[in-house]
Amino acid sequence: MTKSSSAGDQAAVGRAELAAPRAALSEAGKRRTDSDAGIDDSEETIREALHPDIHDPIIDVASLSLWYGEKQALFDISMAISKNKVTSLIGPSGCGKSTLLRCFNRLNDLIGTVRIDGDVFFEGESILGPDMDVHLLRKRIGMVFQKSNPFPKSIYENVAYGCRLQGISSTAELDLIVERSLRDAALWDEVKDRLHDNALGLSGGQQQRLCIARAIAVEPEVILYDEPCSALDPIATSRIEALMRTLTKDYTQVIVTHNLQQAGRVSDYTAFLYLGELIEYGPTEQMFVDPRRKRTEYYLTGRFG
Repeated sequence: MTKSSSAGDQAAVGRAELAAPRAALSEAGKRRTDSDAGIDDSEETIREALHPDIHDPIIDVASLSLWYGEKQALFDISMAISKNKVTSLIGPSGCGKSTLLRCFNRLNDLIGTVRIDGDVFFEGESILGPDMDVHLLRKRIGMVFQKSNPFPKSIYENVAYGCRLQGISSTAELDLIVERSLRDAALWDEVKDRLHDNALGLSGGQQQRLCIARAIAVEPEVILYDEPCSALDPIATSRIEALMRTLTKDYTQVIVTHNLQQAGRVSDYTAFLYLGELIEYGPTEQMFVDPRRKRTEYYLTGRFG
């Protein structure tokens, strides 16, 4: 889907309005985290580290802060997610990666103590406004979780489940959707002769690919992954990674990962978060070879985290 110019203008205006009153907070946060490690990056270096040239963004994060009750988890994050690319979110445990990811389809709404300031724009439209249809948003921005979670149903019914909820009841149409989704998830050849077997009988890697097939069956525009390979062996992990690269032709993908090698293999852009702040964001190859900020260099070379 192509953003209209008016939608793009709305996102740009929203970012500008939100950024100004939080400049002091952002700078204070940078001084706090940098001084903790004895790091003194210049303002020019920080600007270069945070503002890559993103073409055709599909998601814009504008001065986003988030609290769990009294505890602040995200500090004034602004970034754009490029369409039909893979973006990795990296950083130590507890740095806000999964929290940020869940902001993109409002899964944090399910936590009663959460408070959010700032905004997130999806194709130019604020997703945090009162008129946003959250169910439609989660159809357009799908999610694959850390632990594969197939339903205790047949392989076929796992893939068809979301489509049935949308009112699709034609067996012929569902058959086509199930086959297409399993093919796109590189699983069809392995399960085509046992579609009516229980999905819980699949291996861990197959179950995770089934969850990806279930996510893409409803034709989202974005797929979010929260540590999708953390419980998988190297062979299953390599299949998921190869699948992600194949899916870039049709989907924008954002992945949270602790595995730096995985981020280097699968992503076009990488964002490094630390203590709830965005420290550096840019093309993956550039960041891994020549990071702009010392804290990024220290994390990538294993000095902490």
